[in-house]
Amino acid sequence: MVAEETTDAQRGPTAAQFRRFIKSRPYVPLHELRRRFEVPGELDDVTPVELAGHGHVYVGLPPREAEFIVTLVRDADIGVELSRDPDVPIVVGVFPMRPVTRS
Repeated sequence: MVAEETTDAQRGPTAAQFRRFIKSRPYVPLHELRRRFEVPGELDDVTPVELAGHGHVYVGLPPREAEFIVTLVRDADIGVELSRDPDVPIVVGVFPMRPVTRS
């Protein structure tokens, strides 16, 4: 059972955890996602992705977590901020698109 727990920890965060965290704040720099969820991989991991409305961009996360961002953008749950200095299509932060309703 210990090996199973280690495997779960190595997998990293889930898409739902990313979504909840992002939706709970007005803006989240990408490095904060990495730190908060202890995303596995190298600090300079960058994954090229296609984002509707943005074209080919780079997300500073490993492929699995970068796909979470793509899915959340596609579902209109979050938006992305791209770098403007230098002007390259790399995501530097994310923000919620719709407020979270709490009861």
